[in-house]
Amino acid sequence: MTFQLLHTDPHSRARSGQIETDHGTINTPIFMPVGTAATVKAVHQHELRDDIKAQICLGNTYHLYLRPGLDVLRAAGGIHGFNGWKGPVLTDSGGFQVYSLAHRRKIKEEGVTFQSHIDGSKHTFTPENVMDIQRIIGADIIMAFDECTPYPCEYKYAEKSLGLTHRWLERCIERFDNTEPIYGHKQAFFPIVQGSTYPELRKISAETIASHGREGNAIGGLSVGEPAEEMYAMTELVTEILPKDKPRYLMGVGTPKIF
Repeated sequence: MTFQLLHTDPHSRARSGQIETDHGTINTPIFMPVGTAATVKAVHQHELRDDIKAQICLGNTYHLYLRPGLDVLRAAGGIHGFNGWKGPVLTDSGGFQVYSLAHRRKIKEEGVTFQSHIDGSKHTFTPENVMDIQRIIGADIIMAFDECTPYPCEYKYAEKSLGLTHRWLERCIERFDNTEPIYGHKQAFFPIVQGSTYPELRKISAETIASHGREGNAIGGLSVGEPAEEMYAMTELVTEILPKDKPRYLMGVGTPKIF
């Protein structure tokens, strides 16, 4: 994956750019349709491509892992063969779903044990197997496994969680760098900035993520119930730190502001 920065607004940090993947071009900024289980609900792939003119689609690791399952995805040649979408795909790591399953999961240093929302069966996600799962899904852009903290969140918990997310990141990178894509196209890896709404934690996280020099970076743990002003403040803070020549993915923001 490559990124070319095309323009920066001199009066703000607004940017336009172009991401090149083996499955096509993504012009930024862009909103990404959510295809949780490999497809956008009630929308055919040709409509997504021709009418909506989507340039990238999201798939969710947690949901795809449970259904249709890894054996089906591998047999189909990955998500592109399974759903017929020919453009770029990004998979999130399942960290947000783990956050949303608070009543049926346990977080430890090794990873997260959780119960399926489908049948109650028990499963474990670790930084290593989440990288393996996303290799099998075959997305063009895959995300680090992290803990998404709730809002509100006490400082001590947010600080402890951030340390865990950064340790998990090291393990994700090691696994990603020591494995290869399965289906012949390149895959890029994005770390995720966390730190709740605490500026000092966000700064630490952004500096840590930037130091790894990956192809792109993500900003997570926002749009989880905090006031919009807090989301904008945290985003402004970390975008000042993250590399200027890399794409930035603000996770979980589903509605553009209409001016």
